[in-house]
Amino acid sequence: MRISATAAAAALGGALVLGLTAAPAALAAPADSAACTTDAFGIAGKYGEFVLGDDVHSPDAEGAVAVGGNADFRGGFSAANELSAAEVDALPGRASLVVRGDLLNDKSATVVMKGNAVVGGKVRDRAVELHSGTFTQKTGLIDFDGEFAKLRSYSSALAGASATDGTKVTVSGSRLTLEGGDSNRNVFKVTAGQLEQAKEVFLKVPAGSTTIVNVSGTTYDMAKAGTTGFFLSGGQDFVLDDKLQSASGGKVRARLLWNFPEATTVTKSSLAAWPGSVLAPRAHLELGTGAPVNGSVWVASLHGSGGAETHHFPFSGCLPETGTTPSATPTPSGSPETTPPVDATPSASVTPPPASGTPTAGSSEPAGTPDTPAPSQSTSGAGGDLASTGSSGTIPLVIGTAVVLAAGTGLVVVARRRSKQA
Repeated sequence: MRISATAAAAALGGALVLGLTAAPAALAAPADSAACTTDAFGIAGKYGEFVLGDDVHSPDAEGAVAVGGNADFRGGFSAANELSAAEVDALPGRASLVVRGDLLNDKSATVVMKGNAVVGGKVRDRAVELHSGTFTQKTGLIDFDGEFAKLRSYSSALAGASATDGTKVTVSGSRLTLEGGDSNRNVFKVTAGQLEQAKEVFLKVPAGSTTIVNVSGTTYDMAKAGTTGFFLSGGQDFVLDDKLQSASGGKVRARLLWNFPEATTVTKSSLAAWPGSVLAPRAHLELGTGAPVNGSVWVASLHGSGGAETHHFPFSGCLPETGTTPSATPTPSGSPETTPPVDATPSASVTPPPASGTPTAGSSEPAGTPDTPAPSQSTSGAGGDLASTGSSGTIPLVIGTAVVLAAGTGLVVVARRRSKQA
């Protein structure tokens, strides 16, 4: 059947209009809710304490511990008691305790409950006690510098994500409430100042969803408000988080990430158990003397004693996939980053934690802790190293479609003129 030029042009124009309205919807599908990974932190994610510099800690960490500097466990320390056999097997060299520098324990015991121990420097003075593994003196098992370059890059990329539509951040007196309704992922943006004013923090999200709390600011001191508790809800009543109780059977806590991309110091109040995992790859983490972190910590250096433990509740949230392998973040001029050498050896500058659990005046970090680099500004915009999403390809499509539409309109005009001349 023959089709007139007018009809053909009209059909072409109609089809292109339909394509113009339908294509952006398909390209703008929310890929970030589906394209995600549960292994965003790689090797670091397998450790409950993953520290670039010195780790001055007692009495224990329930998960695996990896220290890129010296480990000062002179108050007595045990690690890896809560690891499963599969979790031990997944560790590099099955090593649940890795120390790149020296291990200081004096007369106290450093006990590895499950897995192996690998120390690059010297062990002073008491040998590591192992319940089911072996001891190896070896450097280079973990590339701490490379892993922390990735963590810093990824932390900055996460911070560039927009807050999820519908999330609410409410400050009411000394109470801070975060509410989100997305069943896949809820991203919140808060300032360190808002958190520092909160004596109680309430978080409500659907059970099973991933929660990212991006905290801006170079310092965060939970002790300023004397924060006493974090209350979580997976859609039901709020539950004060503790080791033995958590909302929705721990599903909210297991997928909760506190991201501090700029912070150089993070201080936890000894009054409150802190649920979720803490990503602060440029910061010294002061755990204090009481109340644990119920999750993993990835920090530049760490100090804690007494009840300030890290409990084995590994992060299992589904985070945006990374793009190309992140490279080391450039250090601003004038603030060179220093990291302990592979063959680092302890010196007299490495001191045991103060009796009060708080660094003494003039020494806000454990002696021997490497300088933490100044935070670098993310050049990733809203995406950083995360996989790009959205409809960036629709602009060329719109332009091309408009050109073809104009050509179609011309065909209609020509057809009409020929019809009148006939």
